Amino acid sequence: MSTNEGLLDRVIRVIIGLVLIALAVTGRWSPWGWIGVLPLITGLVGFCGLYQILGIKTCPVRAEKRRQS
Repeated sequence: MSTNEGLLDRVIRVIIGLVLIALAVTGRWSPWGWIGVLPLITGLVGFCGLYQILGIKTCPVRAEKRRQS
């Protein structure tokens, strides 16, 4: 399991996750707000299974890795 999310993608996911969870906790939004756990975890881990399936990678490739390939 390698990182397939870039820094901006990860930050946005964590923010969205925290906002959705906060809305669910305060009761301002339905219990579906707990779905915010998913973007929070993927943002913290840096890996998205859906990205893997679709072949998407927002994480920049380092020059060192490109030379070795």
